[in-house]
Amino acid sequence: MEQLQQQIVEQHLLATAQKVEDQLDNEMHQLQKLDEDDMESLRQQRLQQMKKAAIKKQEWLRKGHGEYNEIASEKEFFAEMKGEERMICHFYRENWPCKVMDKHLQILAKQHVETKFIKIHAEKSPFLTERLKVFMLPTLACVKKEKTVDYVVGFDELGGSDDFSTHTLAARLSLHGLITYEGSEDYGGALNHNQHKKKGVQRSVRYGGERAVGSDDEDSDFE
Repeated sequence: MEQLQQQIVEQHLLATAQKVEDQLDNEMHQLQKLDEDDMESLRQQRLQQMKKAAIKKQEWLRKGHGEYNEIASEKEFFAEMKGEERMICHFYRENWPCKVMDKHLQILAKQHVETKFIKIHAEKSPFLTERLKVFMLPTLACVKKEKTVDYVVGFDELGGSDDFSTHTLAARLSLHGLITYEGSEDYGGALNHNQHKKKGVQRSVRYGGERAVGSDDEDSDFE
């Protein structure tokens, strides 16, 4: 299982490293052509980008990003989703696998303020669970611009057991752009859940079945 988790992270890191290398090569090539006026213009553009990023971060924080909150009703789900670029909703119940997922999501929510993280009790949200075809718990519904584009169901894609790392989950969520993940993030040393497991207990959580993944231009599941 650890080997599978490592492969997931390594594949993402290799793809990211290649993308960064290509970008750096292109930037170096462009810099060689610049004169002093061009360099000053580039610095000003970078400064404006940093200001816009700071303003955007403050906007996200005002909307509840940076926290992992539970919502009490389906009505709240739609209110939380409205106007969001990216949102991850954990459908849970009171069981061990969902508690494991909670620990990782709490870490990710603090680090990835570009995305809103929420949770809702599946048994108290029958309309949503039916509409989104939530049939196993935990399930993460990944929403972009008010449309579901991806699901993470159980732990199969995370190595098949409950000792997956936070980096493994982060890499998986980044596949459809739900978070911006580079692989160098510091999750405070809480990379896996081994320290939270009950002594002498090894749990394996495997779920069968495939989920249909939506695309960004498909009809909303909520209409």
